[in-house]
Amino acid sequence: MRSGADVVVTGRVTDASLVVGPAAARFGWQRDDWNALAGASVAGHILECGAQSTGGNYSFFTEHDVRHPGFPIAEMRADGSSVITKHHGTGGAVTIETVTAQLLYEIDGPRYLGPDVVTRFDTIELGNDGADRVRVTGVRGEPPPPTLKVCCNTLSGYRNAVVFVLCGTDIEAKAALVRDQMDAGLAVARPQQIHWTLARTDHIDSDDEEAASALLHCRVRDPDPAIAGRQFSARAVEIGLGSYPGFHLTAPPGDASPVGVYHPGFIPADAVDHMVVLHDGTRIPIAPAPETRMPGRHPDDTASDLPLPLPAGPTRRVALGAIVGARSGDKGGDANLGVWARTDASWRWLAHALTVDELRRLLPETGGFPVRRHVFANLRSLNFVIEGLLGEGVASSTRFDPQAKALGEWLRSRIIDIPEELL
Repeated sequence: MRSGADVVVTGRVTDASLVVGPAAARFGWQRDDWNALAGASVAGHILECGAQSTGGNYSFFTEHDVRHPGFPIAEMRADGSSVITKHHGTGGAVTIETVTAQLLYEIDGPRYLGPDVVTRFDTIELGNDGADRVRVTGVRGEPPPPTLKVCCNTLSGYRNAVVFVLCGTDIEAKAALVRDQMDAGLAVARPQQIHWTLARTDHIDSDDEEAASALLHCRVRDPDPAIAGRQFSARAVEIGLGSYPGFHLTAPPGDASPVGVYHPGFIPADAVDHMVVLHDGTRIPIAPAPETRMPGRHPDDTASDLPLPLPAGPTRRVALGAIVGARSGDKGGDANLGVWARTDASWRWLAHALTVDELRRLLPETGGFPVRRHVFANLRSLNFVIEGLLGEGVASSTRFDPQAKALGEWLRSRIIDIPEELL
């Protein structure tokens, strides 16, 4: 940029690099200005998903006009601090909570690893700076790890799915019948993996046929495209005239589609040639970071980070979302679920009430998977990482919500005992 470039074309870089690079060039930061680089990484993380930090996909979306949320802007400072804002007159909002929601998106523990710096998310300080303006200060950084993350994407067989519509009464019996019929029909060429899910979307005495119906999902996967293809989906049609009453599918039978599997890997940073090519053909090699450090394992849940619990008192059973927000997403085959409290008092309750065991109780689908809980007292937030919930990743997941985008909203909908003083 200092050489007069109007456009910079990169290879694979982190999302936050779109902020870190211009800021480092503008302010002349050195490779070991860890705090400044970390501050820019935070700003980049806030901006990287556009309107998600200005009210898009926000738990309390009814509090703002988010029909056309504006895109976020980071006003960077020389010390790495920033102000997050948006263009005047655009929709949505920039508040401490909308920024918090995006900070919790697709992260792990307090140390956020990047190729230039390890950013300490447990040091981020947010403050109001006027209407639609949030200050981001206090961010501390550490030397990056000695490795770079690489993505390995491979083909891993084929998949297919059919959805049976079960309407009216005897839903469980109808589901059992069609499962037995499909199992018998697939005995000769049975797919390697078969997953059944019954979604009880039906309502008793409904005046709308769709609302009276449940959906039975059958998802299969196999190395052979023929077995996962028409041999599977044709069977679902063949039983159509001799199965449960009201038999029909949501779509015609289809062929199998290839499954892509993502595997993260790590290589030494100095094994990658980092080269800048200017518009006049000049080539400038960039050396690896002058210092690296392998981040230590941060405790999942540090008692010193927890606030004093609220005194015991009367409670009321209401949805958790009445007092907390959430933002969730995918990290390969893992799911992350960030939860934040809206007030200091709510934080005092949330930090002690929403344990790993309680999360498992509220979200039974997380049972059987390792769950880590990280405390971000500076953001009045908890971040849960559910390892393996999404299988081998988004492209191959058979889960209803393969990217865990709505996992947080499911949690907020669950009924729990909440102190009355918080309601």
